[in-house]
Amino acid sequence: MTLLKGKKVDLELAEKNDLPTIKQWANDVEFVGEFEPFDQISLDELEKQHDGRGEGQWYFVEKKDGTKVGYIGHFKSKDCVGIGYMLVKAERGKGYGGEAVQMMVDYLFLHKNIVRVQAETHPDNGASQRVLEKAGFKLEGHIRKSFFSRGVYRDTAMYSILREEWKEPKILPIGHIRK
Repeated sequence: MTLLKGKKVDLELAEKNDLPTIKQWANDVEFVGEFEPFDQISLDELEKQHDGRGEGQWYFVEKKDGTKVGYIGHFKSKDCVGIGYMLVKAERGKGYGGEAVQMMVDYLFLHKNIVRVQAETHPDNGASQRVLEKAGFKLEGHIRKSFFSRGVYRDTAMYSILREEWKEPKILPIGHIRK
């Protein structure tokens, strides 16, 4: 069931039967790309995470023809909400990620009592930084050596958007949820 409808893409809640697709993508070095950790994960581990996921939710990013082109999610991060997203390589640069991020920001500020949404990206990932900036996120700074990946410690760039900077939905109307 599609919950969030945009102009180019829709966001479809990931269900337990979708876990094999997530496993396939997570274990594909080309999908993960050069800026993210490459951590192999089993279907059993994904099922454990799904069953006890707590305060987070994952959605597939789907083109209007129903083709799954990536995912986006939100999760509790200290006293705010963090988001993460990834698209298949062939579908990057077409505006799908930007629309998905804007829809997620609209959804979170419309339906969650939060003051801030944040996202981290690699300092050299200009495409992801442009997606965040177009959605109204501001660079807060760099977190030095914040994670280990592919043999080295890597930095991340921290971005955020505050409720007062967002002001109103850009894509989702107030009554956007479909049943």
